[in-house]
Amino acid sequence: MTAFRARLTEVDIRRLIKATDDDERAEAAHKLCRNMERAELNEDDRAAAQKILRLLANDAAELVRRAMAVTLKASDLIPNDVARKLAGDLDSIALPIIASSPAFSDEDLIEIVRAGSVVRQVAVAGRARVSRDVATVLAAEGCEQSVRTLAANDNADLSEGALATVVDRFAEAPEVLTAVAYRQVLPLHVIERLIQLASEAVREHLISHHAVAPETAIRLAQYSRERMTVDLVDQASASADLAAFMAQLNARRVLNASLLLRGLARGQMAMFEYGLAELANTPHHRAWLMVHDAGPLGLKAIYDRAGLPPRLFQAFRAGVDTWRALAAEGIDTSSAYFRDQMLERFLTQRPAVLRDDLAYLMERLDQSPSLSLTAANAA
Repeated sequence: MTAFRARLTEVDIRRLIKATDDDERAEAAHKLCRNMERAELNEDDRAAAQKILRLLANDAAELVRRAMAVTLKASDLIPNDVARKLAGDLDSIALPIIASSPAFSDEDLIEIVRAGSVVRQVAVAGRARVSRDVATVLAAEGCEQSVRTLAANDNADLSEGALATVVDRFAEAPEVLTAVAYRQVLPLHVIERLIQLASEAVREHLISHHAVAPETAIRLAQYSRERMTVDLVDQASASADLAAFMAQLNARRVLNASLLLRGLARGQMAMFEYGLAELANTPHHRAWLMVHDAGPLGLKAIYDRAGLPPRLFQAFRAGVDTWRALAAEGIDTSSAYFRDQMLERFLTQRPAVLRDDLAYLMERLDQSPSLSLTAANAA
């Protein structure tokens, strides 16, 4: 040990202090740190080595500080105060230490996360071990890239609550959802949420690697699609520019018979009119005249021009007739009462509607249990 200490003081340190070239001093720092890491140090030796490291951390040359950070990035020789100082340095110096050093406390790492730097959050998320407290903060406050890294790190202790937070925050981020889905262990309620949101390939992975019955996956995926349709109907009712909203839905290829039928059954006549106008590529005022034509031909003509399924025309015809009848009774067409009455009469007043179409509506329309019973009895 005496020989080792002599080499440190008489060769490397002298070279480090006297060298004027940054590259030469960085090389000396690298050799010095490597020797420290390899040597068996007693308490006095460690204390002396850490004094040297504090000097290196304050060196004016970036190359010298980087040489120390890279060489000792995973070493337990670096004390907490030096690790914290390096973590606040340039990225080239800070990132190796943040990603690997055991010197940090959970509080230190949480502070780094909350400082908001994307690359430093990613460095924390990818550590060989991420504690539950740090993982929870990352899940709730981290950027998308860091949360994706965290989810892909099976050595990150993510609680059920943190996983749910990740899925809720990044429900529309496929790469994050995929990273969560490929974790080795997942709670059932998180699996169910992922099945609703993720791609078909991810869904198949969840079914094959976790205890999920295929029929459960299919049911949850179907529910997800229907829930999205309900949300679009609600958004349409609140839209200030229905023509633009329908054009946007058409561009996304989600303006279809299912959406319009649900909208009509919920009393959203304006949505139905603008939707037909968009699909038929005709002005709204012309579509309005054809929908509300007292004769039998107007609605059929605009319906066919819109390219909607022929087998569902009678269901749409029943919806328009029901809306007219309720409006004629003087009920406020924008009220919740009108919507409830619309849906109930729509499903019960027309026995001529095909049984399959009624089943289609009963399965897919957003309805109360009592209304489901009424519709079932009518069918």
